[in-house]
Amino acid sequence: MIRATALLPIGFTLALLAASPAAAQQRHDSNAPIDFDAQHIELQDKNNRVILSGGVRIKQAEMTLTGARVTLAYTGQITDGSPEVSRLDAAGGVTVTRPDQSASGQYAVYDVNKRIITMVGGVTLKQGPNIVSGGRLVINLDTGRATIDGSGVGGSTAAPGTPGVQSRGGRVTGRFSVPKRANAPATAPAPSATPAPKQ
Repeated sequence: MIRATALLPIGFTLALLAASPAAAQQRHDSNAPIDFDAQHIELQDKNNRVILSGGVRIKQAEMTLTGARVTLAYTGQITDGSPEVSRLDAAGGVTVTRPDQSASGQYAVYDVNKRIITMVGGVTLKQGPNIVSGGRLVINLDTGRATIDGSGVGGSTAAPGTPGVQSRGGRVTGRFSVPKRANAPATAPAPSATPAPKQ
């Protein structure tokens, strides 16, 4: 069990988990265009936002974000015939997947200008057999660093069943796999309970 705040690279298995260095260094192309697919779209032009609902799928380069509802805020500027998106707010079973990992939670905010994704509410980050869970996950797409802590939406609240902020005493839990040794040495005998007499 990992206590307090866990700082993990986005390819968080690193050498401890025998991952290749290339996977740990993989970065997201946050300058790529953002494509979307949804069952319903509502354009709120005066507010510079679009609300997507119903099996929403957002794709940018190799990263995909899915959720029940996503609100896209745009700047009003047009580039290559499309409005420039500045922020995405997703809710309802949100997942963010990349070729080597996936993260899930209740809510997510993608600040496109800062290149940061923040997920809250029962967050789980997975890569292969390795899993880390907590209340809040912050992913910096430029540096490839992820931070998980125990606070976030869900958990302890004033009234049972009411969404709220979990107390600071939340915990981060996880499990990492350990590489198998090819040629394990024979087990050494256990030391004697009584020391040998001095000569």
